[in-house]
Amino acid sequence: MRIHHLNCISTCPMGGKLMDGVTDSVVRRGHLTCHCLLIETGTELILVDTGLGRRDVADPKRRLSRFFLSMLKPDFRDEMTAFRQIQALGFDPRDVRHIILTHLDFDHAGGLDDFPQATVHMLAAERDYAFLQKTWLDRQRFRPQQWSTKEQWKVYPAGEGEDWFGLERVRALDGLPPDIALVPLVGHTFGHSGVAVQRGDKWLLQAGDAYFYHREMDAVHPRCTPGLVFYQWMMEKDSAARHNNQARLRALKRSFPDEVELFCGHDLVEFERLAGRSARVPADMLAV
Repeated sequence: MRIHHLNCISTCPMGGKLMDGVTDSVVRRGHLTCHCLLIETGTELILVDTGLGRRDVADPKRRLSRFFLSMLKPDFRDEMTAFRQIQALGFDPRDVRHIILTHLDFDHAGGLDDFPQATVHMLAAERDYAFLQKTWLDRQRFRPQQWSTKEQWKVYPAGEGEDWFGLERVRALDGLPPDIALVPLVGHTFGHSGVAVQRGDKWLLQAGDAYFYHREMDAVHPRCTPGLVFYQWMMEKDSAARHNNQARLRALKRSFPDEVELFCGHDLVEFERLAGRSARVPADMLAV
């Protein structure tokens, strides 16, 4: 199984260094990635999250909320969408047969429309709560405009599978190999999960928005930038569960450093370390 790291459109939040920890000013916009995975199985392609999609790039004001457009100011570049990066890698986007979502926030699910042939896998609680459109903030973050493929969504209850390094694991995902696991990590949303992918003798765990900043996973002195502390608080659905799952992820990283590679959806440092290139550069055949 071959894995490609894709940054599917960065967001550029207000606050600069107070958000990402690396921008050289607090008055400049910061840089957060949208870290997706493209998995080659030999017969088909699988995406873990989609980032923002081509329709978001073409018409952001109809697709996304004014609130998040203003706060995050996405760097809308068509060549950074998953669809275009898959083409640049020499693949046919129609070969993406499965998409596994950590959750349904607009910046993780915006590219669903670009892959109408794909079965989309997520926790049942994520779909069910997003459909409610219950609060004002829910209506800003969960965007039905991005859900043209909802009839092809396959959902799973949490907690039915075997443990995965001490964390819950859902049962086998339909049509997918057993070395891909959906790992419930609720808190950021009620159906939030990580996605674990086994590559050789090591697992990669894409933890989505279970945390935002690499130093949050420091086993001795975990810390986060002030801006991302606020943002995570603003977006969380279950504070106790989110903090508990962060502690469990730190324990996972400390106990199994050789078996598990942990990373989240938005940290620039983690993305560039794993991808081996700048987050501003799309993947292509020359980078493989």
